[in-house]
Formats: sequence, structure tokens, C-alpha cells
Amino acid sequence: MLRLLRETYENARLALLALAGNRMRAGLAVIGIGIGVATLIAIFGIIQGLNRSFASQLDSLGSSSLTVSRRPWVTGPTNWWKFRSRPPITFHEFEEVKRQSVLASAVAPIVSDAFDIKFADRSVANVQCTGTTEDFSVARASYPRLGRFISDSDNQLRQRVVVLGEDVSRALFDTGEAALGKAVLINRSHYRVIGVLERKGSLLGNSLDLVAIVPFETFRNDFGAKRSVSIAVASADPKALDALEDEVMSIMRRARSLGPDQEDSFTINRQEQFTKLYGQLTGTLYAVAFGVGLITLLVGGIGIMNIMLVSVRERTRELGVRRAIGARR
Repeated sequence: MLRLLRETYENARLALLALAGNRMRAGLAVIGIGIGVATLIAIFGIIQGLNRSFASQLDSLGSSSLTVSRRPWVTGPTNWWKFRSRPPITFHEFEEVKRQSVLASAVAPIVSDAFDIKFADRSVANVQCTGTTEDFSVARASYPRLGRFISDSDNQLRQRVVVLGEDVSRALFDTGEAALGKAVLINRSHYRVIGVLERKGSLLGNSLDLVAIVPFETFRNDFGAKRSVSIAVASADPKALDALEDEVMSIMRRARSLGPDQEDSFTINRQEQFTKLYGQLTGTLYAVAFGVGLITLLVGGIGIMNIMLVSVRERTRELGVRRAIGARR
């Protein structure tokens, strides 16, 4: 044991002396290793950060909800005309889903269009204005940060009230507190601000806070009733989302009088569609990033290997002298 300790000490001392005598060489070796490892760590960190950010953005749409609409959220140019020719979803079909669904915790109709919203000399263009009911708050996880959400009485009485997204509120009033109670102009109609939504961020580059929510009946009265309706349906248990989808599909097929051999004339959209699109968009990017990291690590390794070969060649004479005086290991 004592001999082992002495040999270990002697080898460590010689290694430190060699490093001290070749500072430039040792520094280059450390830099080569550091650059390769740091590049891989940075790439992994960026990828994990993007994935977590995207997951949180999807949660802002409602982690246990689905939407019945005329066409898929994500579609290609080849089948666009097929979905466009589908009959619009009606308010009657929304009522059937709301009445018959057992697994749904919230069911809300959705109609929307883009309008400019003005207050005094300020204006925000292309705001996604949505007409819906009080269940939308639960179905799409849209909760007010200030004030309140639209109520059933607002909808029945066709009140001109609006809940603004954070971006719209800041653009028109600077602060959410200043927005409450003010009257804004939406497509030549005045609406009183009753609430400001919590910030949601963006999804695939589109802001989720550039929105305005008004009562469903008010929207149809002011902006036109002949619009296709989407239906947001939420489940109290995320694990029961598949069962809820099957239930809603059967209700919609009965409401549309579709036979067993007829294709669905509607689409049930879920968050998985955005997840697949995100994977398609980022798959090539991630592969390139990993390739760059591996190339960097390989180049660093080749540099270290060259330095080691030079070091061994320089010590050839020293090794010969050691063996000549009896060294065997």
C-alpha cells in the first residue's frame, strides 16, 4: 500500500510538472474539450427550453379540452377545398352537445373574426374578436386577471361588454386597471370593458393575448349570425379526454344524421395536432443542431489527439532512458 501511494504521488507530481512546462499545449487541450462539451450542453439546453416553452403555450389553450370545428387546425393545400365544402357547424349542434354530453365539464360556442379596436386616438389592428359564453373561460383556460368574465346574463341580454387580452389592454390603456369601465369601439359599436385576461404568450409565433371576448349573442347581433360555429368542450379529467372525444363524435354524427358508411363532415381538434406540427417544424432543426455539436466535439477530439501524439513523440528519449536504467512499467 505504501509503495502504491508513493507511485501515485510521483506520477501526479510528474504530470503536474509536465503541464506546468507545457502551458500552451495543456491550455489548447482544455479548450478543445471545453468547446465540444459546452456546445453539446448549450444545444441540449436550447432544445429543452424550446420544448418546455411550447408545452406551456399548449397548456394555455386548455390541457384537457377539444374543439369541434369545420376543418382541422392544421391542413395542407391539397385537401383544403374538401374541408371548405363541408356544411357549417350550427348553434343547434352546439346545443345538442351541451345537452347530451355526460363527460363534458364545460361546453362553449365560438364565433370569431378580426376587427380593429379603438379608444380615443389609439387603435389596435386585427384583434381576434371572439363571441362565446361563460363556459369559454373553463374550456380554454381564459381567466380574467382584472375584473370579470362575461356572464350568462350578459349573453341573454346581448350586453355590449368585452374582456380584453393583455396586449390589447396595454396598447389602448397602458395598464389593465385603466381599461376597466372604459368604452372601446369595435367595428363601429361601443363596448364597455369589464375585464382583462391573464397573459398567455404566443403559439407558433401568433400572440394569444391579441384577443377580445364578447357575449355570443351580442357578436351575432352586431357582426352577423350566418357564421360557422366552433364548439369548445372541456373534460374535468384529462385522462377521460379520449372518451370525451368519442362521446362528442357520436353526438355530432347523430345531430348531422350521418350514416355508418358516411365520412365525418366535421373535425375534432386536439392539442396533439400542434404537437405534431411542432415536431415536423423542429425535427430538421434539431438534427442540424446535433450534427453541429458532434462535429465540434469531433474537431476538438482530433486536436487533443494530435497534441497527445506530439507529447508522446517528444518523450521517446525519456522513455528509452527510463527503460535503460531498469524501468519496466
